[in-house]
Amino acid sequence: MSLLQFVVSIVLFTVLGFGIGFILNMILKTTWFPVVIAFGVVVGALVYQKVVPGIWDAVILGCGMAGTVGSGWTIQTLRKKGYRMF
Repeated sequence: MSLLQFVVSIVLFTVLGFGIGFILNMILKTTWFPVVIAFGVVVGALVYQKVVPGIWDAVILGCGMAGTVGSGWTIQTLRKKGYRMF
């Protein structure tokens, strides 16, 4: 994996995790449930494929989880400030 692919993957997975987590938070009206779902999907995929991720893969998946956690924190902050989503 080249450095450019690595950097693009980090940005892509972070934004993807944030976006999907944010939409699920608005639809399901829960705060941390998308984090649990994302963690389950990552662990389930690794166990099902019997893959031991390298350091590059672990960093990329960690950035995706960070995006999902960021979406939960954003929704929680918006709700505390009085914004209602759906």
